[in-house]
Amino acid sequence: MDDRQNDKIASEDLMCRATTGDKRAFEVLIHRHQGPVLNFICRFMGNRIDAEDLTQEVFLRVWKAAGTYKPDAKFTTWLYRIATNLCINKQRAIRIRRLFARSHSQEQRQDSKDPFITGEGAELLTPEDRLIDSEQSVQLLNVLNELPTSQRIAVVLKIFDEMSYQEIAQIMDRSVSAVDSLLIRAKKNLRKKMTGKK
Repeated sequence: MDDRQNDKIASEDLMCRATTGDKRAFEVLIHRHQGPVLNFICRFMGNRIDAEDLTQEVFLRVWKAAGTYKPDAKFTTWLYRIATNLCINKQRAIRIRRLFARSHSQEQRQDSKDPFITGEGAELLTPEDRLIDSEQSVQLLNVLNELPTSQRIAVVLKIFDEMSYQEIAQIMDRSVSAVDSLLIRAKKNLRKKMTGKK
């Protein structure tokens, strides 16, 4: 496949080639979509280490599921649905690990001087989070992490990934009106949390 022609080939067509075992077409897909998927997962999960691992897992899943791909929807819709499901599963696993860790390390937690542990269910910030130089960015990421999962997905896809309501609805397997409601509630919640109003 000529590198100069790569930009002219639709992702859906590349994925169809990948379903036949065309590894070069799949490499082009990875090159094209890896950055945006990494950014989406990083914003959703709140740290880059998890995001990098999950991004690799997303493309591994895409390759393994290539035979089930049908080009009746945008490739990115299918791709982001896989990414979203992996993020949700990862968060569940993290919550379960933390629950067990809490029960086994009560004394250690009481003696902990880590300022990033703020209480029950609090998110632990990674070194990457600590290096963010903008206080507003830190606040926004923290507030995003406090949103319910469905609201966070909708916000990240709409605001950061600039997807349409229709695309978000397909990724989340909801109606467009349900996505609209999610975004309205999310914006209200973000505004309250950012301004400190109850």
